[in-house]
Amino acid sequence: VQLQASGGGLVQAGGSLRLSCTASGSGRIFSSAGMGWFRQAPGKEREFVAAIRWGTGREYYSDSVKGRFAISRDGGRNTVVLQMNSLKAEDTAVYYCARTSKGYTTLPTEYEYWGQGTLVTVSS
Repeated sequence: VQLQASGGGLVQAGGSLRLSCTASGSGRIFSSAGMGWFRQAPGKEREFVAAIRWGTGREYYSDSVKGRFAISRDGGRNTVVLQMNSLKAEDTAVYYCARTSKGYTTLPTEYEYWGQGTLVTVSS
């Protein structure tokens, strides 16, 4: 399984970015799986941002992004999207997409597959 993330870049505070992550190499994603986004800022641990259950589409968010970010999936394209609005300087980080067989979890250790990361820089 390979996860390819894209869409990062430089944006001013208050702006928006859209991250995409496409899974390949294993056929369709099973409905019991889940996809998540994490981020890691310099000198900090990797933290949970958002997740979605592949089968039901139920969404989960960290408190720090709730109301500003939206996660969605396109089953036909094996793609998960993170729409980020009202970006703040503290959102600056490398963003990673990941896949878990557990449906939903916030623990990085429970995700089996990871993308390469895409850098998001928010200037204040």
